[in-house]
Amino acid sequence: MNLIENIREGVRSINANLLRSVLTALIVAIGIASLVGILTAIDGIQSSITSSFSSLGANSFNIAVKRSRGRSNGRDEKSYPPITYKQAVKFADKFKSNAQVSLSSFVTQIAEVKRLSEKTNPNISIVGGNINYIYQEGLDIEEGRNFSEIEDKYGSNVAVIGKEIAKKLFKKDENPLGEEISVWGIRFRIIGVLSEQGAMDGGSSDDRVIVPLTSARAMAAGRGLTIVIDVLVDTEFSMDAAMGEAQGLMRIIRHDKIGEPESFEVERSESLAETLGDITGYLRIGGVGIGIITLLGASIGLMNIMMVSVTERTREIGIRKALGATPTRIRQQFLIEAIVVTQMGGIVGIILGMVLGNIVTSFMDGAFIIPWLWILVSFVIGIVVGVGSGYYPAKKASKLDPIESLRFE
Repeated sequence: MNLIENIREGVRSINANLLRSVLTALIVAIGIASLVGILTAIDGIQSSITSSFSSLGANSFNIAVKRSRGRSNGRDEKSYPPITYKQAVKFADKFKSNAQVSLSSFVTQIAEVKRLSEKTNPNISIVGGNINYIYQEGLDIEEGRNFSEIEDKYGSNVAVIGKEIAKKLFKKDENPLGEEISVWGIRFRIIGVLSEQGAMDGGSSDDRVIVPLTSARAMAAGRGLTIVIDVLVDTEFSMDAAMGEAQGLMRIIRHDKIGEPESFEVERSESLAETLGDITGYLRIGGVGIGIITLLGASIGLMNIMMVSVTERTREIGIRKALGATPTRIRQQFLIEAIVVTQMGGIVGIILGMVLGNIVTSFMDGAFIIPWLWILVSFVIGIVVGVGSGYYPAKKASKLDPIESLRFE
């Protein structure tokens, strides 16, 4: 019952000094809000990245020719022939896992695209891809459409162009769809315009012309194209099985002998997602650091106010001791008062931080997040800050001499 009475006494003391208690709670609220707000925003950004990369192909892997790494153990490593178009098509036809297969190849990265009297700089990438390429690259078509199966199969002279190319070759009031552009003297009809993407991973889709892979092979007549195979798996749980099947199938197609190393590489396409995940991890560490520094300042302010409270209530402490209150009960009362104040501030800080964090997340089209983990952590931090800041003032109050306390004016 003494504990319950101390809690009541602590609440009564807070009500008696409401303004001071509110200001103290606000100091703690600012610290908690900064911690929860930053971490909520980071969690929202992480969630947005994760959902984006699930559509970009986080559950995917690619197959490419094994790269020679120069000399190893004093010997030149063996170089392997590129994956040919026939091998890639054969793989796509025979691959049985529940997945989408994208075939693509860069024709050039220094092309000049013309339309009537307008032309671009000679820095345009020409890419050949099948009907799955645009989707698996995470590209969005703003106007028009993707290739049809017939256009893909028979190599029609159609193209999907990047936003920057459309801006350079067409005026604002002109519709690019259905118009013709010229690359290396070959005419292509525009069937789609990509939405503006910006540069990612060293390249930009805004300066890219995408044509059917069969058309790309015709453009590169006289030289073989290296085909890149990307496989998008439905779920991450079937990834290992799909990669195993792909490895076995490609060994057969490439005629790799038993006991010899593969002439190709099968790699998961998640390096960029992992890099961004690492960045958000560092941001989270930074956010925790900023929150802890802010809470440290709040705890110092709380301790200072509690010291003032002990001085102001010296006579009250003397009366309580004269009536039989033990030092333990006096110490307990002040500790409970400090914890209640910090929890009041903590609740306000959690709500404020959650709102601010989700506002930041909304700018990245992220979903609304309730950070249950950080809410729990904030409550624990509130208790720790309350005990840490209130212990010394409470100990000082418990050691006051009752006679001297009663004389205090």
